[in-house]
Amino acid sequence: MEDKLSLEAQLQPLLTDLYYPSESDEPVDFVTSPLNLEGPLTDAHLREWLQLPAEIPIEERAEDDFWSPVTEEKEWYGEDEKARTAQFGQLKATVNEHLTDRQYFRVGETEITLYLLGRQPDGTWAGLKTMVVET
Repeated sequence: MEDKLSLEAQLQPLLTDLYYPSESDEPVDFVTSPLNLEGPLTDAHLREWLQLPAEIPIEERAEDDFWSPVTEEKEWYGEDEKARTAQFGQLKATVNEHLTDRQYFRVGETEITLYLLGRQPDGTWAGLKTMVVET
């Protein structure tokens, strides 16, 4: 019987040379959290996990807000952009297959850290982290 690869091992090839587009294209990384909660994540859970002061804004948004800028192909895209869109599409499919109860958070202002987190089968939280610059 073949061993199942960990989620991180499955995602790593998809994350190689993958950058989330914004004013500053940033890499996308796999993250795990020590949080093991029954219900959904809250701002307070994130603040505690990331040790953020109260003045740092945290905003929860719809999961599609994370994916739509990187999975919807525009008619003007060249080969590089089409390849990036396809890579993000594979990443989305893998994340959707392995993480339940997914939530999307934006942390900070101007330089905003994005977290797309979901529950792993063992109950712990894991997902994707990147950054966007919005001036």
